[in-house]
Amino acid sequence: MTMSLAIARGISAVTVCLTVAMAPAARADVITDWNQTAMAVMKAANIGGNPWSRNMAMMHVAMSDAVNSVQNKYALYEPVGAPAPGASAEVAAAAAARSVLLQQVPGQKAQIERAFEASTKDIPDGAPKKEGIALGERCAAAIIADRASDGTSAPDTYRPITSPGAWIPTTAPLFAQYAQAKPWAMKSADQVRPPPAPDLKSEAYAHDYNETKDLGAAKSTKRTAEQTAAVKFWSQDNLGAIWQDAARQLSDAKKLSLAENARLFALLNMGIANTFIADWDAKFTYNRWRPMTAIRNGDQDGNDATERDAGWAPLNSNPMHPEYPSQAAIIAGVCMGVYEAVFGPNPATPIVATDVVDPKLQRSFANVRLVSDEVQNVRVWGGIHFRTSLEVGYKMGRKIADFLVDTSLKPTG
Repeated sequence: MTMSLAIARGISAVTVCLTVAMAPAARADVITDWNQTAMAVMKAANIGGNPWSRNMAMMHVAMSDAVNSVQNKYALYEPVGAPAPGASAEVAAAAAARSVLLQQVPGQKAQIERAFEASTKDIPDGAPKKEGIALGERCAAAIIADRASDGTSAPDTYRPITSPGAWIPTTAPLFAQYAQAKPWAMKSADQVRPPPAPDLKSEAYAHDYNETKDLGAAKSTKRTAEQTAAVKFWSQDNLGAIWQDAARQLSDAKKLSLAENARLFALLNMGIANTFIADWDAKFTYNRWRPMTAIRNGDQDGNDATERDAGWAPLNSNPMHPEYPSQAAIIAGVCMGVYEAVFGPNPATPIVATDVVDPKLQRSFANVRLVSDEVQNVRVWGGIHFRTSLEVGYKMGRKIADFLVDTSLKPTG
């Protein structure tokens, strides 16, 4: 079945296919193997969102440091002593990954140990293997120590906005403490904080309001069947997985070396982890209402171009954090920035997105930019974001990517 999906405010279109075929297997190395292992381990432990991104960054940065302590192709994030050119880089990377995951997800020890055995069973016993294990463990310990005081485990002291005696929903927002956390390589959580969202009385706000009201309603008559199918495919799980899947597919197409792959996944996951800090800083600074709140209170915003709908509800469930800026968009921006830094502008490799629950369900894209467009648009089509939030979030992500690429894990030659 072929579907034409509107993108960029519905002006242009892209053809996407929903298939029931399995995606071709990408070439694997120890980096991509452990990328998939980490995702499986955290799925089994029901870890998602902010902590998921932190764990992925910790593991991949430790792996990059381990590989480059042996091969010296790229700078280390956290130096751990003299280079170890005699160690096995593959074993060092696997040992780093194992150590981080055992620390962060101890309940999945059996699965982690099985993965380590599979990664190292073909490496003969001897000094390179022994030195690789010791090196990987040192690199992991250095990253674990660096993140021990990053503020992500601080008490949640979010104060709900209300008036004395008035009831409000009592579900706490997700991981509000990340708004003050220490980012990777960046100077502070507010380094890329954007200006406020459009004034409620502005024309820009009215445009955003009416687009989401029309296209994002649960019972919208203006959203196409193709757009609805896209919203339903891009669950939170699929949104998290696609950027790792796309990186593996792009890496396979370009046949990256071990050190290049280690750097790619370290930059990618540092960037994603930073979005959950920088975006939370902006979200909890501005505390902007979601479309459902806005549209049910459209008579109170002072804008004559926004008509209230007392029973309006979105197609998607509302995330438990403020609307502005969009997390889906800031992740899209940072990932596109890293991809283009590694693979060049507008990488042309076709990308297949696979449903994490039912692998027979897939969406095929001519290139990764079309993935980026769709995963942002579904936030409007699903009724949980305004367009400006997507545009601003994407630009934030690109700034984060540019900063990381310019300052971190630089080539040594």
